[in-house]
Amino acid sequence: MTEKKEKMNFEESLQELEDIVRQLESGEYSLDESIKAFQRGVALSKDLSKILDDMEKKVSILIESETGMLKEENFIGTGDE
Repeated sequence: MTEKKEKMNFEESLQELEDIVRQLESGEYSLDESIKAFQRGVALSKDLSKILDDMEKKVSILIESETGMLKEENFIGTGDE
């Protein structure tokens, strides 16, 4: 299993995690390789979770005001309380 040193985007990280799961399920790894793959999968899972949390903070909802104008509101805090 090759470990990429450069920063991967969400889709690349997710694809690698899916590949690891598929390989672990197939049983093609030795015990040592399985543990390394599992550790890599946990790290990818944490990275993906952080990416999603960061994106959630950036998401905005457009809401039409009483005057008919669209205004932008932060996604966080609207209905999450």
